[in-house]
Amino acid sequence: MKNIVLELDNESKEKLYYQIYSSLKNDILSGTLEQGTKLPSLRKLAEGNGVSVTTVETAYEQLLVEGYIESRPKSGYYVADAASARPYTTSAAEEQAAPEIPDDKRRIASQERPCIYDTESFDFAKWKKCMNRVFNECEHLLQTEADPKGEPSLRQELARYLYQSRGAKCNAEQIVIGAGSQQLTMQLAKILKELGVNNAATEIPGYGPIRNILEAEGFPVTGVPVQENGIDIEKLPQGERTLVYVNPSNQFPSGAVMPVGRRYELINWAETNDGYILEDDYDSELRYRGKPIPAMQGLDNNGRVIYLGSFSSTLYASVKISYMVLPPELAEIFDRNKTKYSQTCSKAEQLCLAFYMSEGYYYRHIKKLRRLYASKLAVAMDVFAQTDGDVLEPVDSKSGMALLLKIKSEKTVGEICRMADSLGMDMRPVSDLCTDSTKVVYFYFYRIPEALLKLLIRQFAAKLNGGR
Repeated sequence: MKNIVLELDNESKEKLYYQIYSSLKNDILSGTLEQGTKLPSLRKLAEGNGVSVTTVETAYEQLLVEGYIESRPKSGYYVADAASARPYTTSAAEEQAAPEIPDDKRRIASQERPCIYDTESFDFAKWKKCMNRVFNECEHLLQTEADPKGEPSLRQELARYLYQSRGAKCNAEQIVIGAGSQQLTMQLAKILKELGVNNAATEIPGYGPIRNILEAEGFPVTGVPVQENGIDIEKLPQGERTLVYVNPSNQFPSGAVMPVGRRYELINWAETNDGYILEDDYDSELRYRGKPIPAMQGLDNNGRVIYLGSFSSTLYASVKISYMVLPPELAEIFDRNKTKYSQTCSKAEQLCLAFYMSEGYYYRHIKKLRRLYASKLAVAMDVFAQTDGDVLEPVDSKSGMALLLKIKSEKTVGEICRMADSLGMDMRPVSDLCTDSTKVVYFYFYRIPEALLKLLIRQFAAKLNGGR
């Protein structure tokens, strides 16, 4: 479109970016700028109004956050549907003429949704295409209950994928599908107790929910410190059968990677003590420097490593499909008892995922995510570097969907997380690392569009320092 010339007042107390933001917002709400209208590029609007590109970028970012405009990849900025943002009051006549919406539909439409998410992170068109195949080709399968172990077609695709991408060695009969790693851990706990394994150890700091599940299942849990090269093997229990839970490829929350020598030492410990290792490989495909670290399971020749993985980190959050690879001995025990279990994952979603993988969509999707999230991580690290380093110190994870953030503040970690949430930023406390003066949070940067990351981080830093 042609350039937009705005009435800007250099003498005003209002900053120029806010004047641009307000003027464009008012034009959108009044209908002067109609839905779908393409806005001038950053440089064109800046040159036409005698301001810097950064000033225009900040104004556009604020309009993006509030939903007045949208960014289309390789195309530019467009006016979004202003009707959803414009205050609107119906007249009495309009209310009478309006069709009645059933209460159940109202409830569904009003359910809370994440205020910010990145539409570039998942292509639902391909997923819908695979789901259509499920309903067109698999009607007969949908008429029966799901296999307690998971759909055979998905387990076969998984076995192939794990060997090619993670170096894991297994067949489809060793794989168990479940709705989340916590549910699978509960099933694993019952198998281990049948084998006489009644103790557990976890990393400190580490992923708390798995520790909680093990404790709830009656396992005494020993916390073992994490070093730069992973869990401190020398401090693991000796002489008693124990399950140790670890994240060797991307330790939560430190991001530490266990080198191959230490992995062999840990497997050695398991063999010596007749114990087992639960390897959680969550988001390990998302490594941005070098190649992904092969799974520890591929190094195990004696059935000591149980492998845990999930699709919620690489597809979309509500797809609760996780999987567990059992050593042959444990898989046999599961098979003997599987009539006691019901499959907790949607059969239709499992079949859809099997098609999604067999068509090669999943492999291409992972490559895209690596590029997208690597770029976001670089942006986040760059913007944090421009803030007060004495207050905010990010730890570059070089992988995954989040980064560790150390914050020097008198605020409680709960207050900090709620403050981030008010901006649409997802931060979770890492209580094991917090002190009176320094709070530590895990910042999930992945779901924020890259165009908004800069603005939100700056707004968070300003709020942390007492600004509005």
